[in-house]
Amino acid sequence: MHQPNCFSWNTIIRALAENNDDGKPLAALLLVFQMVCDASVEPNQFTFPSVLKACAQMSRLKEGMQVHGLVVKYGLDSDEFVVSNLVRMYVMCGVMKDAHLLFIRNLIEFDEGDEVVRNNKKKEEGNVVLWNVMVDGYVRLGEFGAARELFDSMPQRSVVSWNVMISGYAQNGLFKEAIEMFREMQIGDVCPNYVTLVSVLPAISRFGALELGKWVHLYAEKNGIEIDDVLGSALVDMYSKCGSIEKALQIFERLPRKNAITWSTIIGGLAMHGRANDALDYFSRMERSGVTPSDVTYIGVLSACSHAGRAGHLEEAEELILNMPIEPDDVIWKALLGACKIHGNIEMGRRVAKVLMDMVPHDSGSYVALSNMYASSGNWEAVADVRLMMKEMDIRKDPGCSWIELDGEIQEFLVDDDSHSRAKEIHSMLDEIANQLRLIGYRPDTSQVLLNLDEEEKESALQYHSEKIAVAFGLICTSPHTPLWIVKNLRICEDCHSSIKVISKIYKRKIIISDRKRFHHFEHGSCSCKDYW
Repeated sequence: MHQPNCFSWNTIIRALAENNDDGKPLAALLLVFQMVCDASVEPNQFTFPSVLKACAQMSRLKEGMQVHGLVVKYGLDSDEFVVSNLVRMYVMCGVMKDAHLLFIRNLIEFDEGDEVVRNNKKKEEGNVVLWNVMVDGYVRLGEFGAARELFDSMPQRSVVSWNVMISGYAQNGLFKEAIEMFREMQIGDVCPNYVTLVSVLPAISRFGALELGKWVHLYAEKNGIEIDDVLGSALVDMYSKCGSIEKALQIFERLPRKNAITWSTIIGGLAMHGRANDALDYFSRMERSGVTPSDVTYIGVLSACSHAGRAGHLEEAEELILNMPIEPDDVIWKALLGACKIHGNIEMGRRVAKVLMDMVPHDSGSYVALSNMYASSGNWEAVADVRLMMKEMDIRKDPGCSWIELDGEIQEFLVDDDSHSRAKEIHSMLDEIANQLRLIGYRPDTSQVLLNLDEEEKESALQYHSEKIAVAFGLICTSPHTPLWIVKNLRICEDCHSSIKVISKIYKRKIIISDRKRFHHFEHGSCSCKDYW
């Protein structure tokens, strides 16, 4: 063009900035500087936002600051859209101090505006965008206290405001906070959207909150939210981890499109529920459909095949892992380490634990498993050595914790927990359970108490494991024959596993427990895992 106008410049700049090909966003930056040097045309409020987005995506702070200088030069530093992109650029580049200064200055200008501006809806909407950018910045840095404080201070919130907090909590493992935020959103009559549902479902899965998960599913269907491969995968994962594998299969089969994540989710879900043959059948279907398996897919397949290790064929299981088509990760090695503990193969357990300690040196799981193995064999000197190693490396064992959802509320219990408002009733039920177990001749497996205590003290310690407390709470709070769904953050111990089998028979309950390893469906005195987990 002989003399391009501002619209022409902006169109080319935006096209380059939004193109993720190598060098294109940088070319957009150079074009802005060229435009500035061309005295025949002056940039406007539509020139800079796309370039600032490019600077943010590339983390080009130096260039972003140069663009900021141009924004000030051309008097555009009061434009809401430009300012929100400036703040986002500083946030994405990790310079929260400058982002905060811009944010505060913009708020002051907004508050000092006249009534016409104050009541301008467009101005207010832009202001919400700016607040959202700042909240997102603190979330990205993991500063959730500051993020929540800012969120609570917002004069008005959009659904994006809620999504930023919910997804931030969930992605950083703060699942309880994510669900609490989602509950607040419901109480506040804010309508969740597609992003909200995708963000909160992993948190729901973590706690096995099936009723809340069902609400999300029904909400999506009633409000015409498309259940595509992403939301569909999240629903399949939720139903699988909340103990309803049949519902997960129904969702999976109804999905019009299935990607590698969708296939991997259902394969992993079937494996967790002990349905190894079905998991392998779905893997074959995946290959026939032309979808390329991912690392996660192979982990699910190997989890299904791990019954080889659970049946005692440890050498074959180790050979299978060593000859995998992908590099085995810590999840696979932990499965074999657990099998070594069950079958008392200390030599292989020591070898596998060494692999894990090299792979994930600060993960307490491998140290604890090895220590437990030594303790079970009475090698207390080796136990002391492992514990000393953990102390020197400042590695601490994760405390046992169990959750149960009742009436839409998630109840959390720790080992020997007496903090619950119904603690007296719970402890009374635990005593009743212990008496019922004794009457039929059940003896606690005190080898699971890896402390130097007498037998009576060991039995008492076993009685107050978190999953048993959750079971007792479920028994006193639900009507007879109601199934109980419980989530445990660690692997369920042998004594809890054995006793809950008997409890399911005594109280005629189906009890589903999801531990770190897999699902256990206890019913009529037996477990779906067939005592291999």
